[in-house]
Amino acid sequence: MANIIISPATGKYIKKLKDKNLKELFKEAFDEIKADPTVGEEKHGDLEGILSYGFRYNRTEYRVAYTVEYVNDELVVVILAGTHENFYREVKKYWNK
Repeated sequence: MANIIISPATGKYIKKLKDKNLKELFKEAFDEIKADPTVGEEKHGDLEGILSYGFRYNRTEYRVAYTVEYVNDELVVVILAGTHENFYREVKKYWNK
């Protein structure tokens, strides 16, 4: 099983969430990514090298953007989590190849 590191921006976003069910869904998403880092959809173009995992809650789409780096065992780095609206524009701000 992979190790997972959550970026400060993602940690801050999750901490601010007031809806416990939504927090739990993000935790489940992180657990799924941790269990199988290939579960996400590969992005192309400017976001090549990033995978995206999504889920729906209360008629809103949410995304988790992450990358998989191999150090000893594999290491999953969560770049950003949030709603789908403007999500990939925000990911580009954090993504440094």
